[in-house]
Amino acid sequence: MARILVIEDDETLRFTISKSLGQQGHEVMEAASVAAAESHLAASEVDLVLTDVNLGNESGLGLVERLRREGYAGGLVVMTGYASIESAVRAMKSGANDYLEKPLRLEELSLLVDRLLEQGRVRTRLRYYERRERSDAREIVGKSEVWMAALSLADRLATIPVERKPEGATGGAIPTILILGETGTGKGVLARRIHDSACAKAGVKGGELPPPYVHVNCSALPPTLVEAELFGHEKGAFTDAKGSREGYFEMAEGGTIFLDEIAEMPLDLQAKLLTVVEEGVYRRVGSSRDRHVKARLITATNQDLEKRVSEGKFRNDLYFRLSVFPLKIPPLRARGEDGVLIAEAMLSRFAKEFARPRLGLSEGAKAAIRSHGWPGNTRELINAVQRAAMLGDRPLVEASDLGLAAESRKATAISAAGGRQPLVFDFEHGVHTADEVEKELIMQALRKTNGNVSRAARLIGMQRSSFRYRIERFHLEEAVREIART
Repeated sequence: MARILVIEDDETLRFTISKSLGQQGHEVMEAASVAAAESHLAASEVDLVLTDVNLGNESGLGLVERLRREGYAGGLVVMTGYASIESAVRAMKSGANDYLEKPLRLEELSLLVDRLLEQGRVRTRLRYYERRERSDAREIVGKSEVWMAALSLADRLATIPVERKPEGATGGAIPTILILGETGTGKGVLARRIHDSACAKAGVKGGELPPPYVHVNCSALPPTLVEAELFGHEKGAFTDAKGSREGYFEMAEGGTIFLDEIAEMPLDLQAKLLTVVEEGVYRRVGSSRDRHVKARLITATNQDLEKRVSEGKFRNDLYFRLSVFPLKIPPLRARGEDGVLIAEAMLSRFAKEFARPRLGLSEGAKAAIRSHGWPGNTRELINAVQRAAMLGDRPLVEASDLGLAAESRKATAISAAGGRQPLVFDFEHGVHTADEVEKELIMQALRKTNGNVSRAARLIGMQRSSFRYRIERFHLEEAVREIART
């Protein structure tokens, strides 16, 4: 429901209007003069103003003009006992959304208020869509067991409902999901999938806007403005607050708010976020009024939150609250053939975007994709594919087009006679660690033997137990299973 200011110098009419709107669940404030109205407006936020045109020696239209000039974005309705086309035109030119003729019909007033409040909610959502950060346009591609398990869990988490509490109801914990994974693994993609899946399950009626999805990068918010950005602020709350403004939690009403890089949130804000999670309420900066959270909260990080807690950089109680439903995304190197599938899907998309003929991957490019460690994960792969699609001049993309030509120089070349040539590493394009070399040797031996651990161990002259230890050490168990299935 909404907060409505009724400005009317006739006490009986003012009482009748306030009682009618209050019975509909609205919070109604009353004023008999422009001065009293301005006092209310300076002290608190108002969603809709209903004012008489003639207020003794004062003009309601003058107040409407000033409010619009100062940036008030709520609904404005004027009441007049002298209804005419001229008065309607004057009201609209002053900035009013509509006008009502006296004597008022309460049913007409109720319908008009409902319509203007709904229009306000739609405007709020559209403003967010206009300014929101665009999430990655990556597709949900992959068939590996670990990736399908992550998608399955995401779909199950989408069934957690967003509770809509009526105004005046006591608070309560809100649904939270924590997505963990390395940089570039697709945490934002999974968060969006949860939201879209929840929307599909809930259903959206024809003509309705879908529930909002608000993506907030915590590391990109100025430290001094984080609270105002998340929770909104009232007019005058700080030096540059020339008007009231909704925050991201308010914009996300009925949908999902995704706080990416949650580990970067300042400690003082973590305490306020904990209140939001535990009690389901927040306050705008400069306000004493509690607002209910009516959104699903998804958080994500590529950092070890337990380590951050031990270092005193993240609140222990907030961590436990956020990690009720953890969702771990596997790195691309553990997803077997998914790297090739993603590259092929992106090549098809980029070929259309850049008006290129159909593009494909050479066998050498596929092999290079499989063997590369992809420290930047899916994001790094997509960037490499996009660059190849833009700059390449051949129908088949080669490993060199992806910037992976150096991969072939990491391998040991063995002649038909069994003679071993020297290993050659390309140190011009990065550092090559002993672990990286050992891991690559193990992976190539496994591919050669189709995932047979015993044969792979013999190929590199290692005990099976030692080979198995290294598989566990480098977290290659799923990669071994994927190789064995292909």
